[in-house]
Amino acid sequence: MLSEQPITSADKTFFRLRKDIVEGQIASGSKLSETELSTKYQVSRAVVREAINRLETCNLVERKANIGARVVALSPQGLVQLYQVRESLEGMAARLAANNMTDEEVSGLNDLLSSHFQEVKQGQSYYQEAGDVDFHYRIIMGSKNQHLISMLLNGIYHLVRMYRVQLGMAGPRVTTAFDEHRHIVQAISHRDEELAEMLMRRHILYSKNNIAAKLEGK
Repeated sequence: MLSEQPITSADKTFFRLRKDIVEGQIASGSKLSETELSTKYQVSRAVVREAINRLETCNLVERKANIGARVVALSPQGLVQLYQVRESLEGMAARLAANNMTDEEVSGLNDLLSSHFQEVKQGQSYYQEAGDVDFHYRIIMGSKNQHLISMLLNGIYHLVRMYRVQLGMAGPRVTTAFDEHRHIVQAISHRDEELAEMLMRRHILYSKNNIAAKLEGK
């Protein structure tokens, strides 16, 4: 998130390692060597170990007996399980956002969409970086439910980003995703909780289907 500022060298290493994993600089499914990473990031092995432990709680790293720490593999089964949870939690976030977002926050969401429209019109790949500029992030924060925010942002958000960044959106999905975002914002603007939840759930399901097709084609 844009609001995240590294406080310590351990934070800095955690953010760098997380970014490299999410963006595929460190391949999914690959083994993590504390020695290699400490050399790469110019920090002690203890700092690397702490970063790896933190990444485990973000669901980006898994430990297996006799193997050690590995980056999670992007798999069809993993995608299905992740997106089942994402669909449910973000659907709830959209419902709560329709009720809890201030008029000013809703206006900001509309402005964000207008800036995205220019990108779509110019045929650019419709992808937003994580943080305050991210459509989904604003809606999650707009739910104003701290438990839900924590489950999404600290729990599954970066794994979702890993699938999105590495398998992403391109082609016809670009325009349809934008239209889905537009309808979700309209429902939130009209304070229609049920419609906002239904549209968000459907949007995430379509997103999952798009990524699943790319996974199968790999």
